[in-house]
Order: sequence, then C-alpha cells, then structure tokens
Amino acid sequence: MKDEMTVELVDAMERLIDSVERLEGSMTERVEKITATVEPNEREAELPRRLEEAEAKIAELSAAAVAEPAGRKTVGAMVAKGVEAGASLDAALANLSVEQRFAVKAELLRAGIVG
Repeated sequence: MKDEMTVELVDAMERLIDSVERLEGSMTERVEKITATVEPNEREAELPRRLEEAEAKIAELSAAAVAEPAGRKTVGAMVAKGVEAGASLDAALANLSVEQRFAVKAELLRAGIVG
C-alpha cells in the first residue's frame, strides 16, 4: 500500500511540476501592447460644442463691456443718445421707488438735462 501511495504521490508531483513549467513558459512570453478606444457618451460628446458657445458668449460680453464700461445705461447716456426724456425716462426709472424717482428727476432738472 505504501508503494501504491508513493507512486500516486510521485505522479501528482510530476503533474504539478509540468503545470508550473507551463505557467513559467506562458509568463515569459512577450505580451503585445494593448490599446483601446473609448467612445464618449452623449454628455462628453457635447462638451466641445458647449465650450465653443461659452467662449463666444465671453467674447460677446467682453466686447459689450468695452463698448459700455458701466454695464448699464445711465439716464445721462440715454439722453446723450437722443432718447426722449418724458415717457422713456419714466420707463427707465420704473424699477425705482417713488421717492427715488422724484430725487432723480429733481437732479436732472437741476442739471438742465430735462425741462
């Protein structure tokens, strides 16, 4: 029985040695360079377009800021551009409180901008 177990053990050891040698052989083989191409998803695909739109908007806003540095039309600028002071002035001052409108109109009268 010992001889039989020894033979089985030797056979198992030989199979194990064969397996290890095959593994060593496959590990030493040269692996070719692996490359992959990833397709962008829908959101990533639209990023270049959105970037171009944002850059165009920035350029537009920069040009507008240079043309009109204050960023808002003042009453003096509107009058200088030929805007009628009557109803247009009231429309321009619509966001102000009544007290603020009276104060602005009084200053314009005093400066001789409106008559």
